Amino acid sequence: MKKKILLVLLSNLLLNAETISEVYLKNGCHGCHGLFGEGIGASPRLQGRREEVLLKRLKDLQNGKTRTAFGNVMISFAKNLDRNQTAKMAKYLSTLKRTEQDEVYELDYDDNAGDGSS
Repeated sequence: MKKKILLVLLSNLLLNAETISEVYLKNGCHGCHGLFGEGIGASPRLQGRREEVLLKRLKDLQNGKTRTAFGNVMISFAKNLDRNQTAKMAKYLSTLKRTEQDEVYELDYDDNAGDGSS
């Protein structure tokens, strides 16, 4: 009976646990760093960086250290991650890859639609 209860509790915990990719999306990381961590504009590319480098950078941010003025924005985001999430985020980002088939930012435009500038 105890094993059954423990199994149910463990399965509920696993079902309710957020994956680190969900944390990445929920925290809005993709808004600046892209869905695949490829970097957008002044926001740096994170995908494919070494896990230890990413972990050090996240820990620096959590301690209020940044190398750029834009990095100040990241301090509050990094501080919202607990120790476990920080390690998982570094690992997750280091494994991100984008293939040529991923046309994430391609938009379909209707050639016959006006652009509103008549």
